[in-house]
Parts: sequence; C-alpha cells; structure tokens
Amino acid sequence: MNVYELYSKSLEQYTAKNYNAALKILEEIKIFAPDYKKAYYMEANIWNKLKNPFKECYALEKYLSLLDLSSIQNKNFIAEIFVHFGDIIAHNLYLWDKAAKAYLLCLKLTDKKNLTDYVARDICFLTNVIENYSATDFRAIYAECKKVYCSDVTFPKRFYNHKRIRLGFLSADFRKHPVINWTWSLLTKLDKKFFEVYCYSNVKKPDKITDYLSKTVEHWREIRDLTDEAVAKLIFDDEIDILFDLNGHTEGTRIHVAAYRPATVQISGIGYMNSTGLDCFDYFLSDIYCAGDENYFTEKLIKLPHSHICYEPSIKIEPANTPPCLKNGFVTFGSFNNFGKMTSSVLSTWKKILDAVPNSRLILKHYTFTTDEEKNFIGDHLKSFGFDLTRVEMRPYTANHLVEYGDVDIELDTFPYTGGVTTCEALYMGVPVVSLYGARHGSRFGLSILKNIGIEELAVDSYENYIERAVALAGDWELLTILRKNLRTMMEKSPLMDSANYIREIEEVFIKILNDERNR
Repeated sequence: MNVYELYSKSLEQYTAKNYNAALKILEEIKIFAPDYKKAYYMEANIWNKLKNPFKECYALEKYLSLLDLSSIQNKNFIAEIFVHFGDIIAHNLYLWDKAAKAYLLCLKLTDKKNLTDYVARDICFLTNVIENYSATDFRAIYAECKKVYCSDVTFPKRFYNHKRIRLGFLSADFRKHPVINWTWSLLTKLDKKFFEVYCYSNVKKPDKITDYLSKTVEHWREIRDLTDEAVAKLIFDDEIDILFDLNGHTEGTRIHVAAYRPATVQISGIGYMNSTGLDCFDYFLSDIYCAGDENYFTEKLIKLPHSHICYEPSIKIEPANTPPCLKNGFVTFGSFNNFGKMTSSVLSTWKKILDAVPNSRLILKHYTFTTDEEKNFIGDHLKSFGFDLTRVEMRPYTANHLVEYGDVDIELDTFPYTGGVTTCEALYMGVPVVSLYGARHGSRFGLSILKNIGIEELAVDSYENYIERAVALAGDWELLTILRKNLRTMMEKSPLMDSANYIREIEEVFIKILNDERNR
C-alpha cells in the first residue's frame, strides 16, 4: 500500500472520529515518507480534537517546517496556521520568543486585516515577556507592525485657540479594570478652568464605573460600534488638542484611530508598558525612574518628576495587623500576577528562593487556576523546574482578592514584565514586594513604585540580588511586622497616591507639549 492509499485510509478514520486508528496509520506514513506534510497536519488536527496542545504543537511545527513559504499559493490559510501555532506555544508552552517568530511569519505572508490586527497587537504585547530582546529587536518588530497600523488618509494638523485645552482620552477600560486604578484621578480631577475632557469609550460591557464616568466627564463618546475612520473623524470634529491613548497594544485597543492623526498632539501610556512603536504618537508618558533606555521608544518620552501613575484603590479594606509568618511559623511568598508573566527565569529564581528559606511556601493566585485541569497543567510545569508542589498553593481569582494578601508575607514580582496594579495592591495591603528591573520601561514599574514610596532597597538589578533580598527579608520577621503596619501610610503620603501633586505635574506637561508643538 502506497502513501496516498494510507493517507486516504487515515482520512476515513479521522472523518469517522476514530482518532486512535487514524493516528496509527499516520505513524506508518511517517515511517515510509517522513516528509509527507499532510500526515503532520492531520495529526495536529487530531491532537486538537483530543485537547492535547503539546502534541498538537509538535505536529504543527513539523508541518510548518516542511513548507516552502516562497511557493505557497494559499498564503492566508498558512498564515492562520502560524497564528494558531503561535497561540498554542505562547499560552501552553510559554515559549514567547518562538511564538513571536511565528506571528512575524504570519505578517510576512498576509495582509488580511482581521489576522494582521490580531497578530500585530499580540506580537507587540508578547515582546514584553521576552527577556533577551534588545532595543534593536523591538524596532525590527515595530517596523513590521507599522505596516498594519498605518493609514493612507490623515487629517491635517491643526492648532486651535480654545479657551481650555481639549483633552481626549481613548480607551476600552473605562470600567472595572486594573488600569482604572491608575487613571481615575486623571479622568476626574483635572482643573476644569484650563482643561475640557472628552472620553472616547470602546467599553464592550459597561458597568457602574462606566456609568459614573459617562455622567461625570464633560463629553462622553461611545465608539464601540464605529469604524476607526469614523472615530478619527469624530475626534477631529471635536477639535481635540491632545489625544491620550490609554490602551496601547492591549485588549480592546483602538490604536488604528491614532494612525489617522485626528488630534494636534497624540500621547500613549499608563495602560500599556512600552512604546507603541508607531510614528503617529508624538509622546509616551513615563517618569524619571521608569523611563530606562529611551532607545526602546519611537515616541518622545515625557518624564514626570515622581510617578507617571496615580494609584487609587478600588476598595478600602484594612490590611492584616501582622504578617502570617508570626502565626504560621514559616514565611509565605506570593504572586498574584498573571501566570503568563512567569518565565523560565522567574520560576528558576523563585525555586532558589524557596530552597534558601526552609519551610517557606508560595501562593500563586490568578484566574488561570480556576479548574483542576488547569492546576494540574501548571503543576506539571512547576515540577519541571523542581518545585515541591506541597509547598505551592494555586488559587483562582476572586472578587475579594485583596483580603488574601493577609496570607502573604512577601510578594515576588515577575520580570521582565513586572507587576503594576498588582504591586500597588500588595503594598497597599502591607505586603512588601521584591522587584527586579532592567533597561526597558516595562521592566521598571516595580522600581518606580518602590522608589516613590521610599523602599527602593527592594528593587534590584540582578537575579543574585533578587534572591539575596527576598531571602534576607524572609529572615527579618521584625521588619515584616513593621512594614505590615506602615506600608499603607507610606503609600498614602507618597507621590504614588498624591493626586493633587500628580495632577499639577501632568497639567504642566500637557500645557508644555502643546506649546512646544505650536512653536516647532
């Protein structure tokens, strides 16, 4: 029986949903014809049906490696496979670099809008998790994504003579969302004598926060059902002086709108941790601690003298009076960050910390841990790094998650994609955070937050110092007790929560950049 006959028989079994029988025939094909592409593609589909992402990934990788990309006729189909492959290895195998390369190949193969939009957003976001990407690597990715985020039509640049500066905020997160904890003051406390606020809302599921803001800001525009061009025209017709995009390359973004250049000056920041990579943004909001290496940016950096964020807690829950180590007799580390931020380096480093602190525990909390299947999957991943799972607790996300900081002595920050609002919440609940920073803006949120509240000693610049600082802190229960009692007060008295000073600083920046552009 030749390969074609065997493949025909395997297809019959596959169509009849006899997947194991089909797999046996495919194994025969691979012996006789190891480069027969169709066999690997069918195998990938079978593993997809059987919900085995690991084996599906390996079969797809083999299939894609056998393709001659220069002679492909149905490029959109193959581009979709590269996207699917990238999704699998990103969300199941945590191979961010390989996923980014798969997405890049998709961009090179197709200009299909729904694909390129999705891929450009994801690839820009993924790069923030990859440790070894230089400024040059980032710029290479930006060069590809600029082809997606471009417009043949742009509005003429105009300067207006309004009595008040018209500020437009563009976001999908005017709702219960971590970013609202950083933007609340900015949206609600600007001086109305000098600024007129417009909000362009792409919120898909409005809530009480959406409702409050829609009634509080002067001008509220619903844009979720409008095209990008229509939104841009709306902004242009509103004669916006400064457009502030709060999403960057995150979910719900309407970043395409900025490509039409509808506002006189365009800024991004707060809701996204790094450069957009797009020429249509003039500035990116940062601060003197978070800025880092400016070569990672295509925008001009605005460096506020203190913090570029102003933290507003969503609920006022009192922190526990004492750290749990006093009751438990051992130290509990924790991370309430997205598990996707936990790279191989993060897990290897945390394993060394647990090894160095006898009887210590680790609590991981995120919506990833909702089902036993997900917990088992992550558990296997942790065991591959040598973790003793009896010392690790995986908790799902809960609405009252702040209360659970009462079970944590020390929060361990992720890197290079650090925590943001998560770090603020931990500190607000009296839990010290150890953070590792690098040269990139997105790796320096912990540094900025800790600097602003006066405990910059917990921000370090190497794996070795990260381990040393976490272990030393775990050994000083008296200090943990002092921090538990005082961290909230330290935060409340710091620039991180001083909304009046934050607003003064950012108002001065808005006035300055608009004048600078006018005088250019």
